Formats: sequence, structure tokens, C-alpha cells
Amino acid sequence: MSSLPNLLTLSRILAVPGLVWLMWGNSQWEWLAAFILFAVAGITDYFDGYLARSYGTVSKIGQFLDPIADKIMVAAVIVMLVHAGVLHGLSVIAGLIILLREITVSGLREYLATLQVSMPVSKLAKWKTTFQIVALGALVLAGTGTLFPWLPSMQVGLVCLWAAAALTLLTGYDYLRVGLKHM
Repeated sequence: MSSLPNLLTLSRILAVPGLVWLMWGNSQWEWLAAFILFAVAGITDYFDGYLARSYGTVSKIGQFLDPIADKIMVAAVIVMLVHAGVLHGLSVIAGLIILLREITVSGLREYLATLQVSMPVSKLAKWKTTFQIVALGALVLAGTGTLFPWLPSMQVGLVCLWAAAALTLLTGYDYLRVGLKHM
């Protein structure tokens, strides 16, 4: 548990209460701090896996915690974006698609683990995660209001969110198809 990649993964989980607290606030500066915290947490998502593979320290606990850390962080930020009204209208559907897929794939992985069948993360799923992180980061930045009026963060966030939702459906279908073969 004390390897650097595992500590980075754990830091993402520990960042979630801070993100929620900052996004609960009404201050532009709280939202800017939330964006910075989210960006740092998002960067750790790349480096934990990279470092684990590079140094040969891939561990069972890391493989278990990494997707959980991703899902907790993404779910918390989506809920807080809806709560704050940054994500509203039809765009909430994109957020729901992402949340429902994550729950479904987690349940499927848990079931398949009892059969000792692993479902490795596909390249497309990694792109999905990248689009999610960019989308949610841009939307958190949009929550700063008029702090950065020249940045099209809301537009970038919504476009990337819908792209992430589309990739979410595609990768979710792929995982479901593979999982159904073992049921």
C-alpha cells in the first residue's frame, strides 16, 4: 500500500471530500481551488498507472483501488455540478449515462471476479476516462463564473461531456458483451 502509485491513487480518494466541500461553496475562489484540486487529482490518475508499470510495482490493491478512485471522484463531481446548477437540462442525461455505466461495469466486474474472469481496461475506456476528466475539469472551471470570461470552459466541458457519454455507452456495451459470455 505504501508504494508511490498506490499513494497517488489513495490521494485521489482522499481529495473527494475536499472537492465536494469546495464545490459546495458559492465563491469563485472556492471553485477555482476545486478546479486546481481536481486537475491535480486527474493528473495522478495518469501517473499512478504509469509509475506502477514503469517500476514493476503493479499491485492487486492498486488494481482494485484505481477504478474505485476514478468512479468516486467522477460521481462526486457530477453530483456537485448538478447541485450547483452548472450541469442542467439535457446535459444531466450525459452525466447520468456516465454514472449508470460506471455502476453497471463495477457490478459486472465484481460478478466476473467471482468466476475468476478479469476484464482489463481497453484503450477506448482510457480515452473515455480522459474525456471525462477534461469535461469535468472544464465544467468545474466554468463554476468560477466570471473569473475567466475569455475561457470557453462551459462549451468545452459540455462537448467533452457528451463525447465521454458516447464513449461510455460504447465501452459499456463492450464490457457487457464480454461479460454476458461468462454468464
